[in-house]
Amino acid sequence: MYRVWNFLSAYSLLLVFGALLALAWANIDYDSYHHFVEYPIWDYAPIGHYHDGHRTLTLHYLINDVLMALFFAIAGKEVWEAVALKDGSLRGKKALTPLIATSGGILGPVAVYFGIALLMGGTTFADTSNGWAIPIATDIAFAYLIGRLIFGNGHPAVGFLLLLAIADDAIGLIILAIFYPSGELAPEWLLLSLAAAVIVFFVFNSLPRRMDRGDQSRTRSTWMRTKLGVWPYVIAGCISWYGFMRAGIHPALGLLPIIPAIPHADRAFGIFADAERHLTDLLNTLEHALKSPVEVILFFFGLANAGVLFNAVGDATWLVLAGLLVGKPIGIWFMGWLAAGPMRLGLPQGMKTADLFVLGCVAAIGFTVSLFIASVAFEPGFVQDSAKMGALLSFSAAIMAFVAAKVFKTEKMEGGN
Repeated sequence: MYRVWNFLSAYSLLLVFGALLALAWANIDYDSYHHFVEYPIWDYAPIGHYHDGHRTLTLHYLINDVLMALFFAIAGKEVWEAVALKDGSLRGKKALTPLIATSGGILGPVAVYFGIALLMGGTTFADTSNGWAIPIATDIAFAYLIGRLIFGNGHPAVGFLLLLAIADDAIGLIILAIFYPSGELAPEWLLLSLAAAVIVFFVFNSLPRRMDRGDQSRTRSTWMRTKLGVWPYVIAGCISWYGFMRAGIHPALGLLPIIPAIPHADRAFGIFADAERHLTDLLNTLEHALKSPVEVILFFFGLANAGVLFNAVGDATWLVLAGLLVGKPIGIWFMGWLAAGPMRLGLPQGMKTADLFVLGCVAAIGFTVSLFIASVAFEPGFVQDSAKMGALLSFSAAIMAFVAAKVFKTEKMEGGN
């Protein structure tokens, strides 16, 4: 049973099961599915959708806006370590080629999305233009699974892919915060989030360490860890989340300011590295504790967001798919080639230029974050459902990746983690 759970959680397969259940339920009885997803848990609540002068906490809000904050916190932790810590994967010259390739994985889908929307004419552009960010996302878990199946554990393209995916989603988080507010903007409320992060860092992290200078037993830091544990950061996280909600920025991003405030390891060991399982710093300990609950949350995320009718195929479906299946592979290949060749930044040893296109096909699996952006880019209705259908159908990128690997004779390398 333990092995089964490890396999399910390692590749976010609970998310797939939730999505499949949602699809089946919605197509059997759409009304009961919709009633379940929008079930009002608490009317006149302090948090929730704001409507008619009051807030209502629905099941959909609880999943997408509250619980998914834990998912984005884990992704944000990996991004922050990669950028800020010693040996971080997104620091220095070694990260330049993947980062430049990532820019292609952003610009390519957006250009294809807008270009085809304009060519379609009529009201298509006006109806669908707000969904331009949906095809920029890469689903880290599924891309990692397909990448390992194609390239093998020991191929440098797998690390390149992880680097690209995490940078891709980091940019996606920024776009989500800037371009998709959850309500009327009130940026002054972000001061509450900032204050929570600064206070918890100085009072419960920095100050005890300063007071422990010269004390090998680290008396004060140890007391903080053993007596207070994670609670100061949990409270700060709740305050920060509330600040994001009141600021009109999507509250699922509300835990991100607290991540740098949590005691962490001195150096990064790689994105989702196995070595992190053996680290005992509070940040890695929290990530390990959250991993299983977040997988369950992803099941409910799939259940609450993937329930679209099979006939919900429209212009937005083809735009999202074109952005992912055409724009992303070509964008990653072209910008990766530009960085490796003309810019003379090179590729990791053992990786060839053709691998960039295969890797771009793998990165075209947008699923999780694409579904999330679709749910905030459009109001509930046919356009939103058709955009979600495009995100769900992006799994076809896996087939495209296997075909491309066959055509370009990608060599599988076993070994590594």
